[in-house]
Order: sequence, then C-alpha cells, then structure tokens
Amino acid sequence: MSDDYEHYEAVVVGAGPGGAAAAATLANYGVETLVLERGVDAGSKNVSGGLIYAEESAPYTVDDLFPDFREEASERPITEYYLHNVAGENVKTFDLTDLHEDDTEWSDAVLRRTMDSWLAERVHEKTRETGGGLLTDVHVDGLLRENGRIVGVTCDELDPIRADIVVAADGVNSELARDAGLMDWEEPEEWFQGVKAVVDVPGDVITERFGVGEGEGVAHLFSGDLFQDVRGGGFLYTNQDSLSIGTVFHLDSLVAERAEPHELLDALLTHPLLAEWLGDEYTELEYSAKLVPDSKKVALREPHADRLVVVGDAAGQMQAQGPIIKGMNHAVTAGALAAEAFAEAKARNSPESAGELYAQKLRTEGVMKKLRPRGYDVVSAVGEHESVTELTDRVLESSLGRLGVRAFGGQLEQLYNASSLSMLVPDTRTPYVTLPTVIAEELGTPVTDENTVEPPSLEERIGDLTYDTDIGNPHITLRDNSFEASGAAVTACPVSAMDYGGGCYREETIRTNGSEERVVSLDTQPCVECGTCAIVADTEWTHPRGGKGVEFKQG
Repeated sequence: MSDDYEHYEAVVVGAGPGGAAAAATLANYGVETLVLERGVDAGSKNVSGGLIYAEESAPYTVDDLFPDFREEASERPITEYYLHNVAGENVKTFDLTDLHEDDTEWSDAVLRRTMDSWLAERVHEKTRETGGGLLTDVHVDGLLRENGRIVGVTCDELDPIRADIVVAADGVNSELARDAGLMDWEEPEEWFQGVKAVVDVPGDVITERFGVGEGEGVAHLFSGDLFQDVRGGGFLYTNQDSLSIGTVFHLDSLVAERAEPHELLDALLTHPLLAEWLGDEYTELEYSAKLVPDSKKVALREPHADRLVVVGDAAGQMQAQGPIIKGMNHAVTAGALAAEAFAEAKARNSPESAGELYAQKLRTEGVMKKLRPRGYDVVSAVGEHESVTELTDRVLESSLGRLGVRAFGGQLEQLYNASSLSMLVPDTRTPYVTLPTVIAEELGTPVTDENTVEPPSLEERIGDLTYDTDIGNPHITLRDNSFEASGAAVTACPVSAMDYGGGCYREETIRTNGSEERVVSLDTQPCVECGTCAIVADTEWTHPRGGKGVEFKQG
C-alpha cells in the first residue's frame, strides 16, 4: 500500500447503463467520481438484445437521469409484443402486448454502442463538474486492499486508485465481483448465453414489412422445436434502420445438447416465418454474443463487500422469466440506488454503511422481488426435477394433453399475459420446447413463405468483426486441455464449432506410441469475450487489457 495513490470519493468501473446511472447520480450529489471503462469507447465491449424499459414502479429510470435519452440514444419505441409458438412450419402466435405493458411506462429498442457512448458523454460532463471524469482504455483487473479490507481498485494501465466507494458495474464477467468472493462461475445452469445478429434493413422497409407507424416498433419472441431441444428461444426487435435478431439459451442445456450457437441462430434466420420480414436481400452488420445471469438463481441479495457495491449484470440483476426479459432497467435502478445510498451514508458520517443501505434499498423498492420471486423457489423445488419434467411432457404430448390444449386454446393467450405466472415459469424443456411445440401442432397454421436468406458462415462472421489483438498477452489460458475437461467449449463457444478450425476452441487428436488422446487447443484472437468458456471449460479467464480485443460497432 502507498499513501501516494490517487484518491477519489467514488470510482465507478464500467460505463454501461448501470455505471452511467451510478456516476450521474453520484455527481448530482456532488460526489467526486471517476469512471473507468475498458473499451476504446463506452459500448464497444457491450452487447444486449436489447430492450430497455422504464417501469412505472421503479424509483429511477434512464430518462429520469438523462432527459433526452429517448430522442437521442434509443432506436424505436416497442408498441407491440408477440410470442410465436413453432412446430416445423406450423406457427401459433400470441399477442403479449398486455404482458409487455404491465408496469411499463415505455420500452425502447437500443443498440449498445450508440446508447452507451451517448450516456458516457453526459456522464463525463457531469463528473468533471465534481472533480472527476471518465477514462476509456482502462482495464480494472482487481480490488485494492489494505489490512484485508477493500479500499480501491487496481488497473493494468494505471497505478492503483483509492476510493471511499467502488461501484462495480463491469458486466456479467465482473472481475471485481469475483475478486470480492460475491460471484463465481461454477454452475452452467445459473447462466444464459445470448447470440445476436444485427441485420441491415432501411427504416421505411421496416415500417412497411412490420406494419408499424412512425415512432413505433415491434418485438417478436420465438419458442418451440426449431432450436434442437435446447431450452430457450429467439427474439427479433425493430431498430431505426436495422433488426436485432438473436437467441438466448440456458447454458447447461446448450452444453448437454452439444448445440452450436451460430447454427441455432441460423435456424431462426432461415425459418419461413421470417421470410416476409427479411426479404430477399440479407446483409448482416454484426455478429455478437454474451452471457446473461439468471437472476432467479444468482442475483445477489447482499451485493456489497467493504467499500464495494455491485450493480447490473455484475450483481446478477438480469430478469429472464419466460417472456419477461429485463436487465438494463434494473441496472439503472441499482446504479442510482447505490449512489443514493453512498450519499446518504456519507451525510451520516458513516460511508462504510453504504453497502448495507444499498441492499436495503433494493429490497424496499421492490427490485429483489422482481429479480428473485419467492414463488419461483417454491415451483422450482418440485417442477425442475427431471422425473416431473418427463411426466409433464408425456402428458402434454399425449392425446389427452393435446385435447386439453385444444380445449383451452382460447385462454392460453390470456394465461401467457399474466405477469405473476410468467415469474413462476420453471427452467425445464416443458415451457420452452414441449408446450409451445404442442400448441403450434394443435392450434397453429402452416407458414409457406419461401425464406431465401443465406446467413454468413462462422468464418465470415468472425472476419467481419473488429479486433485489436493483444499479441503476447492472451486473456484466457487452458488449465486442462483434455477433451473431458474442456471439450464442451468447442461447441458452446459462439465462435467455435466441431467442424471449424478457425475459432477459439478446436478439437485435436494426438497420437503417441499407438494411442490416441482427444485434446482441446485455444486461440484467443477471435474471442468475443462472452465468458462462456470460463464456465464450461477449465480455464483461467480475465478481460483483455484496456482497448484490446473485440470492438463491437453495434452491440
């Protein structure tokens, strides 16, 4: 330790929506705040589906903190919301706009590079007024400790920095939350993996093909049998001049089925249902991927340690419950509440109590009830046993079950629109695969449009991304290269595949003295930094140094 280290009242790590909300709120309270962002620009490391919500019940929304946000930083307002149950070419569509609008003031589609860089400019202006500012190209790699207590952060590019409070808004792969012992990467069932393509479609064409007016947009969700029995689904969101199309799956299911993420995305892109929306010309602007925490299992009930508070994905604050998919709004709320807690604790001359006060505010404001609904714990204790799932699926697929689906067909849409029921959906194949498949088979109609889309190859997708490779400093190392320990990464990694030798993870066979051994090799150059391999393979994983690695232009 050194008394000469630079000191700020607050250090915020990460300039996404959670970090921006924390920094702006701290600055509003007059707190000297430094924001550190590892990308070349805010948003260059961030990926989202993505919709950002303003909930009526939330104490803070992004437009509360940044009044011009919707006009200048978002894409289209989402005014319609649909779920498509798919079985082959049969589709049954439910209108879930009522569910979408429950507790919703507004919801907009966003692209993270545009949104985050806009937020960062405002944050830099606000924090400079109180003696701080925002620095990019800085990788915060750990926590600074004194006598075993957290007192600041350490960085690859800068000397350690002391702070009265550290806000970890460094995303789903948070090194600070792991350094503090608050999060780990031990269980694949606690995570989702999202993969997305941003597709170039002119704004006037979007208006025509989707039947929306000026200043309107639509969200489409997809579930059923088009994803190789992997638990999860797909999405399509309308932006101003592009579409965000992607898939989100439970990571443990992805591994169990040995499914390859890019192929699951292609299954959605080439389905006849998308033919009318995509047309005959297909131009993919960007391919990306990220992990998503399952808040029901990992949202931190006490997201703090010493002077550290954790917000957003870093704290597991991603609400993915059936058709309800919300994350960025909770990050904004949490960031602002963390800042508010510090300001109040400081005013009481007890800044060390900020973490406990922040956790209390999350509970009092109802955030934790949304992230970790108690009803889910009850349902999952029974409903997520494999024997129960198998029995439920057999009943649904039986003649009696199909009769029930037909009999209750008119009420199913209403049930899907019940937010209280959506929060109880078990993480089994029943709601993601079996039920929507049966619904489509019994109630759906064939979609006969010819889809002529030819998605880019994985090689082309990787080649179109922008990288600044940190030669000589790989950010991932294999601790065990045996196929048994790390082979799952060959299929689960979104830039790898069993029949492709140009991705991050590759299967190899080593022949020695007449014997063969399956091993895995690693090349971090095409890495999209999603963190998947940290969970499914035996690796040592960190982020690249500031400004290095992949740079997303859309996000």
